[in-house]
Amino acid sequence: MRIEVDFARCEGNGQCVIDAPDVFDLDDEDNLIVLTYEPPPEHWEQVEVAVRSCPKRALAIADDTPKEEST
Repeated sequence: MRIEVDFARCEGNGQCVIDAPDVFDLDDEDNLIVLTYEPPPEHWEQVEVAVRSCPKRALAIADDTPKEEST
């Protein structure tokens, strides 16, 4: 799992910080800080909730699973 952020859309509402405080934070000017773009599995559920609850849809999850090549 890898987190993607559209910083142009993010308004610093902080919902992601509430949902996944070990992964997201806000600085003193309410700018989003991603503490880890590749969170460990124990945080995946929280990150999924944060992505779904982002009011500006600024967060996404990239699937880094390698795709099998056709032969």
